[in-house]
Amino acid sequence: MAKTYEVRTYGCQMNVHDSERLSGLLETAGYEPVDQGTTPDLVVFNTCAVRENADNKLYGNLGHVASIKAQNPGMQIAVGGCLAQKDKDTITRRAPYVDVVFGTHNIGSLPVLLERARLEAESQVEILDALEVFPSTLPTKRDSVFAAWVSISVGCNNTCTFCIVPSLRGKERDRRPGDILAEIEALVADGVVEVTLLGQNVNSYGVEFGDRQAFSKLLRACGEIEGLERVRFTSPHPRDFTDDVIAAMAETPNVMPQLHMPLQSGSDRILKAMRRSYRRDKFLGILDRVRAAMPDAAITTDIIVGFPGETEEDFAQTLEVVREARFSSAFTFQYSQRPGTPAAELPDQLPKAVVQERYERLAALVDEVAWAESRRLEGQVVELLVADKAHAGGRKDAETRRLSGRARDNRLVHFAPGDHEVRPGDMIITRVTHAAPHHLVADDAPLEVRRTRAGDAWEARQGKTDVRPGSVGLGMPSVGVPEPLPPAPSCSIS
Repeated sequence: MAKTYEVRTYGCQMNVHDSERLSGLLETAGYEPVDQGTTPDLVVFNTCAVRENADNKLYGNLGHVASIKAQNPGMQIAVGGCLAQKDKDTITRRAPYVDVVFGTHNIGSLPVLLERARLEAESQVEILDALEVFPSTLPTKRDSVFAAWVSISVGCNNTCTFCIVPSLRGKERDRRPGDILAEIEALVADGVVEVTLLGQNVNSYGVEFGDRQAFSKLLRACGEIEGLERVRFTSPHPRDFTDDVIAAMAETPNVMPQLHMPLQSGSDRILKAMRRSYRRDKFLGILDRVRAAMPDAAITTDIIVGFPGETEEDFAQTLEVVREARFSSAFTFQYSQRPGTPAAELPDQLPKAVVQERYERLAALVDEVAWAESRRLEGQVVELLVADKAHAGGRKDAETRRLSGRARDNRLVHFAPGDHEVRPGDMIITRVTHAAPHHLVADDAPLEVRRTRAGDAWEARQGKTDVRPGSVGLGMPSVGVPEPLPPAPSCSIS
């Protein structure tokens, strides 16, 4: 019998995509996904190091799996990702029962390390300091039949004082445009209609081969790919966001009117302490130019509350920017003191109670602004890419018989299908009837339903137990039945 596996993912979109590669590698090596409710032969933890409680969460979960492993001889545990890259010695000391520890630069080594651990009956630790093979050349088991992540770069050249990720992911490495476009074309041939371009700082793409307009050119090139209906990207950095990118977004029909632009703070003094190489006025100016070119663009952001030395006046300036920027949503974070970052050594670390109180005020304002922005769409007609109900549905969808989908601006919309047969991957046109802070509702029957190749692919792969979800290498179509990918939180590093 084939060995079974389970991958548990923590963190941002980059980690989610890395987990797709880990699944692809394991299935290429003969593993099969574990059935729900049964014990896997292998558990892989793909970790994040951004949040303060990341290590506590990991060791708590490791302890639980260790007790299961003790009752199942031959079971293996592997730990990879950013926390593994950072704390390899700590992991093997605190959890000696872990079989494999691998880093962000060598996820392709996992199958070999697992076999070596089995044969040698001892833990295997392999952490590379630099990337040797670009990970997009590895097999990938996608989590969606109609939407896909596509990495355009890995690593980051920024030196934000709160962020440890650049030291774990390394300096920026850019893929060649031809390789990226070849992967996208293969995905489209496999039924994908939406891609999200990924990078720690997507709009600095091209720095490695000396083309400052490489990212805008890439967006325009995506517009030439027949069958590719939606293009998104995350995350850009305000320092590198240029007008040629705005023009490419506005002039390329399949690039969506959506922008995730990390703010982090609305105080120039705090931005300087964070080593964020822009200031409040520049940030707001970018948003003004985006909206001038794309009036219906939805803009989201990341904000950190309680950075060392943040005063009430600094925090008030952040609230002012939130009101002025009119974000459709925001990922808000309480500052985490992470060993190894310059910010961890700064004086004036704020008391937890102060940070919590500011965080609650910010969250309330973000919801207020987001709700106001959502209400502007009541009565508007929107195009939705239908999501899988198992991943994107609302809590009351079963009662209301609603399905869910994403609008062009990436807002989540719960809609009534009426008498139409609607499949994940299909496109519908519907009218928004009312709004909530974090989603829209369309309770009238769709105005139009368009069956797509993506919907055909989703339908064709349902119930085919003889088809094992397979892998996608660069330029090679995948096979199988991946589940749709839920939205992942943005890593606050851009």
